[in-house]
Amino acid sequence: MKLHQPLLGVAAAVVLALTVTGCGGNAQAGDQQAAGQTEVKELRYQGSANNVGLPELAADLGYLGDIKLNWVGNTTSGPQDIQSAATNQTDFGGAFAGAVVKLIEAGAPVTAVVNYYGEDAKTFNGFYVKADSSIKTARDLIGKKIAVNTLGAHSEAVINTYLSKNGLSQDEIKQVQLVVLAPNDTEEAVRRGQVDVGSLGGVLQDHAVAAGGLRSLFNDYELFGTFAGGQYVLRNDFIEKNPNTARTFATGVAKAIKWETETPRDQVIARFKKIIDARGRNESTANLQYWKSPGVPDNGVIKNEDFTRWSSWLKSTGIVKNDLTPSKYYTNKFNDLASSTPTPSSTKG
Repeated sequence: MKLHQPLLGVAAAVVLALTVTGCGGNAQAGDQQAAGQTEVKELRYQGSANNVGLPELAADLGYLGDIKLNWVGNTTSGPQDIQSAATNQTDFGGAFAGAVVKLIEAGAPVTAVVNYYGEDAKTFNGFYVKADSSIKTARDLIGKKIAVNTLGAHSEAVINTYLSKNGLSQDEIKQVQLVVLAPNDTEEAVRRGQVDVGSLGGVLQDHAVAAGGLRSLFNDYELFGTFAGGQYVLRNDFIEKNPNTARTFATGVAKAIKWETETPRDQVIARFKKIIDARGRNESTANLQYWKSPGVPDNGVIKNEDFTRWSSWLKSTGIVKNDLTPSKYYTNKFNDLASSTPTPSSTKG
């Protein structure tokens, strides 16, 4: 696929940032240990405007115990979020599984500890064209433009998989052009013909469908069924110095997923609204009415297939050269809910 915006030089960025920050050493951990605390009890993180992340929900529900969250701003993308964690600007970050692989393959000392987003029959990303578009099949996308929110992440991998499964060669796939657009601008860009296809999810997808005039070409749930899309990562030095905090965090997120799965929808939305109103960030709660499900299966337990699902794309982009080894990227040992969920034997740790 032709990329209209160059991929970030992840390896260079990570190496430079790790050098500047002393090889990713956790200064916060050092400060707290010097003060007599054996483990970090405050986690720096990036949030998302008008949304409640699983760690924020876990904290509100009391699942993080005496661990506090320190919001340092909002993330611009998954790859940026996990790079911030890898370079000690934050203590955890979340991104698409393929972006996690890319970061670790670039030398970042991080490990995925719990899944945090996914797709199911209620919650998924769709790829939309104008209702009267001539685009009907994957082959019709050759030479066309598709809007995605960022490069090297979920949408790009899904598009590549969709095209491959429908018989396009890698040379043909390279002729499909990816254009980076802010999600809020994607629907309008499709309607104006500035791009041929747009990736839409969540409330933006609901709004676009309700307005009419667009047609779904495909979605990721149709391709894969219910699946986990991405993971939260922690730095390896953080895990080594703060194993109990790591366990509380991963298990707290897992419990929050379970709570969302088992709690009536109106109660989940009411809880989200309470959290957003209380944190005072001048946000809107209007879009919460469109929340449908957490989308994350199996209480956040990570499985080999969460990474091997993207093997072809990872190889085609050169992120991995040989067969994928999922055990390099994750561990379930900090998620206490993993004991009640079947997991692969080949997990890290």
